[in-house]
Amino acid sequence: MPSQQKLAEKLTILNDRGIGMLTRIYNIKKACGDPKAKPSYLIDKNLESAVKFIVRKFPAIETRNNNQQLAQLQKEKSEILKNLALYYFTFVDVMEFKDHVCELLNTIDACQVFFDITVNFDLTKNYLDLVVTYTNLMMLLSRIEERKAIIGLYNYAHEMTHGSSDREYPRLGQMIVDYENPLKKMMEEFVPHGKSLQDALVSLQMVYPRRNLSADQWRNAQLLSLISAPSTMLNPAQSDTMPCEYLSLDTMEKWIVFGFILCHAALNSDPAALSLWKLALQSSSCLCLFRDEVFHIHKSAEDLFVNIRGYNKRVNDIRECKESALSHAGSMHRERRKFLRSALKELATVLADQPGLLGPKALLFFSFILACFLRHIAELIFYMEELRAHVRKYGPVMQRYYVQYLSGFDAVVLNELVQNLSVCPEDESIIMSSFVNTMTSLSINANDDVFLHHRELGKMMNTIIFHTKMVDSLVEMLVETSDLSIFCFYSRAFEKMFQQCLELPSQSRYSISFPLLCTHFMSCTHELCPEERHHIGDRSLSLCNMFLDEMAKQARNLITDICTEQCTLSDQLLPKHCAKTISQAVNKKSKKQTGKKGEPEREKPGVESMRKNRLLVTNLDKLHTALSELCFSINYVPNMMVWEHTFTPREYLTSHLEIRFTKSIVGMTMYNQATQEIAKPSELLTSVRAYMTVLQSIENYVQIDITRVFNNVLLQQTQHLDSHGEPTITSLYTNWYLETLLRQVSNGHIAYFPAMKAFVNLPTENELTFNAEEYSDISEMRSLSELLGPYGMKFLSESLMWHISSQVAELKKLVVDNVEVLTQMRTSFDKPDHMAALFKRLTCAYHVLKRMTIIGVILSFRSLAQEALRDVLSCHIPFLVSSVEDFKDHIPRETDMKVAMNVYELSSAAGLPCEIDPALVVALSSQKSENISPEEEYKIACLLMVFVAVSMPTLASNVMSQYSPAIEGHCNNIHCLAKAINQIAAALFTIHKGSIEDRLKEFLALASSSLLKIGQETDKTTTRNRESVYLLLDMIVQESPFLTMDLLESCFPYVLLRNAYHAVYKQSVSSS
Repeated sequence: MPSQQKLAEKLTILNDRGIGMLTRIYNIKKACGDPKAKPSYLIDKNLESAVKFIVRKFPAIETRNNNQQLAQLQKEKSEILKNLALYYFTFVDVMEFKDHVCELLNTIDACQVFFDITVNFDLTKNYLDLVVTYTNLMMLLSRIEERKAIIGLYNYAHEMTHGSSDREYPRLGQMIVDYENPLKKMMEEFVPHGKSLQDALVSLQMVYPRRNLSADQWRNAQLLSLISAPSTMLNPAQSDTMPCEYLSLDTMEKWIVFGFILCHAALNSDPAALSLWKLALQSSSCLCLFRDEVFHIHKSAEDLFVNIRGYNKRVNDIRECKESALSHAGSMHRERRKFLRSALKELATVLADQPGLLGPKALLFFSFILACFLRHIAELIFYMEELRAHVRKYGPVMQRYYVQYLSGFDAVVLNELVQNLSVCPEDESIIMSSFVNTMTSLSINANDDVFLHHRELGKMMNTIIFHTKMVDSLVEMLVETSDLSIFCFYSRAFEKMFQQCLELPSQSRYSISFPLLCTHFMSCTHELCPEERHHIGDRSLSLCNMFLDEMAKQARNLITDICTEQCTLSDQLLPKHCAKTISQAVNKKSKKQTGKKGEPEREKPGVESMRKNRLLVTNLDKLHTALSELCFSINYVPNMMVWEHTFTPREYLTSHLEIRFTKSIVGMTMYNQATQEIAKPSELLTSVRAYMTVLQSIENYVQIDITRVFNNVLLQQTQHLDSHGEPTITSLYTNWYLETLLRQVSNGHIAYFPAMKAFVNLPTENELTFNAEEYSDISEMRSLSELLGPYGMKFLSESLMWHISSQVAELKKLVVDNVEVLTQMRTSFDKPDHMAALFKRLTCAYHVLKRMTIIGVILSFRSLAQEALRDVLSCHIPFLVSSVEDFKDHIPRETDMKVAMNVYELSSAAGLPCEIDPALVVALSSQKSENISPEEEYKIACLLMVFVAVSMPTLASNVMSQYSPAIEGHCNNIHCLAKAINQIAAALFTIHKGSIEDRLKEFLALASSSLLKIGQETDKTTTRNRESVYLLLDMIVQESPFLTMDLLESCFPYVLLRNAYHAVYKQSVSSS
């Protein structure tokens, strides 16, 4: 009896094993087709003749009489056995699978099993699946060109090692020979099975034609529409053939094509069979054998039938169907896709709003989700993924619905049908009663005769099975009906589709469907071929990573383009662009005619926002539209799991934005190392703010933390190098100010104007390529502080101090060279004649003042930077800055110097001025002089101040030393000596623990004595700018926190200072 043969169990097991064998054979075929993965024995030139001999003689190999040709294999026999065993025994497994299939097919024929897809669905489906799987396996086996070489080599090595052939070899060799043309052989083999196979296939006439409809027929029937009939929206979707509704067209076409090739006699005897055959041939031109292996239907069928007598009509049918498929199948699929795009969108939208409809309309969902298989385009895949997500999310809703359906309706109807059975064996009656009582079992072990005479019972059981799957096997149903893992084996086509989707703004919102498909790939693996899991897993990871990376890059590029546009608009609002407008307004008011008549009037900022209607689309509109579409895709899912790896699409965008923002900031500086050109800090700040405004707007499209991007990028820009080791705006601006602006100051081309608090170009023969004032005034320094922040300004200060320390080191060398003279002058300042004689012995007095002036210029620039930093921080963190300032102002005088220096360091970081500059102290402390004691270092520091003091009178002879009241300084920057003397003295004597006040008093006494001496000079050249130099003493005292005007009065009469101011102001008036 059929129930004792366990046919259902055997079909299930063999189908699963058949898929496993297909997987292994497929991998062998791919390995043999890849020169890198191919067994080395098949490509070794030394073994080429032996391999050819084995293939030519296959399956019979006379090893004894052909030792010369096979001699090379003797050395490799153990390696051949080891490396080809997996291939050989896979072929043996195929042979055993074939034996089991043939045995089961014979058993089914003997039992005369009844097959009808509309009644006993699972049994019929498994039977047809087994036939197709068996056929595909034998066809795939015949496509492995190296199969004879592999089997023959292994058997020869086995015979040489063990003295006899492998026991499976004779049968295996014969099978390989018999199945050279697998379909022809199987057509003969299936002659006894024709009746069963024909019955199973013909039962599809109630399903396949109804499913294989045109788009117009679908549209007229309102398929997939939940809102076309609102009154029936809550009614459950019902069918007499529930499981048949979610059978894929691809599967049914494979059954029909391969089934009727094997039992081709039915095409001549049964009109229904011929009708199904023609309909399948007209639908497509090729079928998928396994993964990317395809079967060309018309050519293969024609080649098989053309040699069979009396099949001329069938051959003509094939040719007609081929022409029909080539001319109409493409347009049919195109129209179906058009319908599905709108229908699936409507379905997904309705189910998202009313997920409760997933229960009654589950059949509708699962039956037409397969329609996406017709042609996979991004939008259809996207809607399919959206529907899959709804099923996963609201699975409990569907399960609860069908649990109630099974107990409240199905159990009642089934009980009535069982009670009405006229004939039912006792064991089957017990089973049916069990179904009614439990409604939980998914396996049916019933006699087919019951269903043959009671078709309604079979249909009801099919419906119940579908309902129980909705309760227990939702995930499995999703895999069965909507798995697209086949794309794993069409990588190039898959990538091309993705690129096309990304290039079309209207389709880019669906691009997320491609990385989501990568989550399907692992479902195509099989436990019989575990070695491919890593290969497919790696491919899924690499593809998913590539897709998400490309999406993020595309979004980044769009954002960059928008930022560029916004930066251009912001640039139009810069003050420099208003000069022409002001000029035109002034000329118009004074009625002056300027410029050419035909000169076009410059558009004012904001014109781009004025438009007559929305039909005028600007480039910025297009960019925003494209960005919103793409960001929808990136924001669609928070994360996805691919082979136990979690991918977060938003993180890809964040990462790319960080990299691009970093490059853009550095790029916007427009630094040119060759010409030493760089953007003004204020202009860069305007561009950066425009860029940041655009980036902040991205939060409206994607749920990303853009503040994190700003923190990561802008904080890195405050350091010397970023995380990638690239220069930052801090390093670029620091280098430019040091190497370009301050170097030109040292060369005498630029002067520091205290009145303007800026560096200004001086008129020279060779004009500079930049205007120093435009880079150093208070607004520019504030912009620089905004850009670099406290960390960046600290780095700038440290770099400035490094330059000062190098100048101080050179000054110390000059002091050492003149140490004896300076020692004497230090104690002889009250002896004018002796001082004059000693001064003549001094060397390099000009260089001392020059280097001190350079130090003063650097400190003046740092003072501007610190003041700007203080202004910026007072706006951002006023309470914190006031607290620091209060802390600094109330340090007790008896406080330990180390503690005081810590407070000064804190204050300096906030931009506050300090009596002792902590950065300068650190820079000068790092100077280590070999073989010099601390006492000597202190002495050199004291003599340095003496050297500067006694050298000051030489400044009076310099033409450029004239004081200018307009700028409150000297054109040769000697007014910067005041800052240099005070800060260098404070730092040096803090390091050497000396009295800063005493040393500055000493300096003031020496300097005033030396300057008073030039008042007695009669040489006009020597005293050319005497009054201007006198003013330096006043500047030094005004700058110093340690000196007072009373002290100056005791050394230098104030009347001389008053007269000096009067003289320089009078001279400036007369010269102007």
